[in-house]
Amino acid sequence: METDERILNAAKDLFWKYGIKSITVDDICKELGMSKKTIYQYFADKDAVVLEITKNEIALREMECDAICLQSKNAVHEILLMMKQMGEMFSRMHAKLFYDLQKYHPDAWQLFLDYKENYILPLIEKNLKRGIEEGLYRENLNIKIMARLRAHEIQMAFDPAIFPPDKFSLAEVQMQMIDHFLHGVATDKGHKTINKYEKKRDEKEQ
Repeated sequence: METDERILNAAKDLFWKYGIKSITVDDICKELGMSKKTIYQYFADKDAVVLEITKNEIALREMECDAICLQSKNAVHEILLMMKQMGEMFSRMHAKLFYDLQKYHPDAWQLFLDYKENYILPLIEKNLKRGIEEGLYRENLNIKIMARLRAHEIQMAFDPAIFPPDKFSLAEVQMQMIDHFLHGVATDKGHKTINKYEKKRDEKEQ
């Protein structure tokens, strides 16, 4: 593994475990057994590390979501696969990570906002259109409004003022929100499809 990749991987692990604000360049050095001089040969400062990790994470999430869209059997199946992926990711992520990103790293936060606007929103709109065509979602949905509602729900779950991390699990909040959204847009056929997949999931877990 290249040195810059080792730095990014170590920093990401620390950020995900403890949040971004509490981790210093010294902490990353200690984790790697590496000098500050070596890290500064690759990254100007901590902010540059955060920015590069954010770029890499966005690229990875896009690749995973594209793969899910291709393998999903219908719109409901697509959402449930996304739920599984998100649940695994958020269960490993520190609750204040996005809050730290927004407050202390504006360039990286802008990358996330651009990702939400230019990738997440069209992805949700595409799923809603697919669900309507398949008879799984209600025909009277305003796709633009519902897509923005869902996109902002994702971001809202990270707000410690709304969901204090000492009282709420980030993964559980995200899962409850997407479950509520899915049931809200579904038709009777959609609800039957949801129940079918949930029954299969429960049987696997038993």
